[in-house]
Amino acid sequence: MKNNSFINRAFHFMKVSLKGISQVILIENSITGAIILLAIMISSFSLGVIAILSAMIGTLLGKLGGADKEIINQGLFGFNSVLTGMALYLFLTGPFHWIFCLIGAFLAAIITAALMHVMKKTDIPVLTFPFIILTLFTLLISYRLSAVHTSNALVPQSLWQWELDITGPFNLTEGIFTGIGQVFFLDYTISGLLIFIAVFIAGWRLGLYAFLGNAAALLTALILGAERSLIFVGLYGYNGILTAIAVALIFNTSKQRLSYVTGIIAACLTVPIAASLHTWLLPFGLPPLTMPFVLSTWIFLSARKVLPKL
Repeated sequence: MKNNSFINRAFHFMKVSLKGISQVILIENSITGAIILLAIMISSFSLGVIAILSAMIGTLLGKLGGADKEIINQGLFGFNSVLTGMALYLFLTGPFHWIFCLIGAFLAAIITAALMHVMKKTDIPVLTFPFIILTLFTLLISYRLSAVHTSNALVPQSLWQWELDITGPFNLTEGIFTGIGQVFFLDYTISGLLIFIAVFIAGWRLGLYAFLGNAAALLTALILGAERSLIFVGLYGYNGILTAIAVALIFNTSKQRLSYVTGIIAACLTVPIAASLHTWLLPFGLPPLTMPFVLSTWIFLSARKVLPKL
């Protein structure tokens, strides 16, 4: 009996941890989380290990910290930990940088809890803001603390020498599937396809708005003249995907028909926000991460407090 009880608890813990992975894309579904984990591991096995360990760390902290069981079981203590662990694994370097990844996953869960409390009265979700703040602060530490080393992929550039290059090949298929893959830092078409399948398994409306959000962001980026090198590796699409799902479906509690349209408009808004943030962060060589998604979603969800039909 004791062995069965332990197995059941372990299975439940793993199921919740997988929900932590699926919650990155605003979905509470352990099967979706398992497929996404597979997609990550196909692209990079070590990155997949970091993802599941980070999800487990966030979930465990919620349990040990005595958080509300419903919040824990929804995977809401895992997703910021997943993103933080994966980002630090990719953007830091050194023989022990994986330790910083797991410490980051732990801190992300604490910051998530803190911001849940701070924002509770606003009825606005925390989203991925804890991941953004913690990751950017950690990367900036490298300028002052020698123990932290950033990857050579993060190259600070002078705005005075920056030149916009909108030339390059037009690859719409790659843009569609790498867009959703970039939610998890994946630039691999097969992984993107698997994640799309995982989203559709959770619900056809979720899959539809993932597709529409990506298409809206890609089209907006093309019309506004963004760099094609960024468009077709998904760096303008992934924020549009998350925003469309969030505004049109997940936080559309009133089920107003106009909300399905504003979800697409919010996805389009992520493009100029991303372009601006790219410019702000260029001198530091830092990525905007999911900040365009957070800002656009917060704008529309806050506006609904005054304009409920949005």
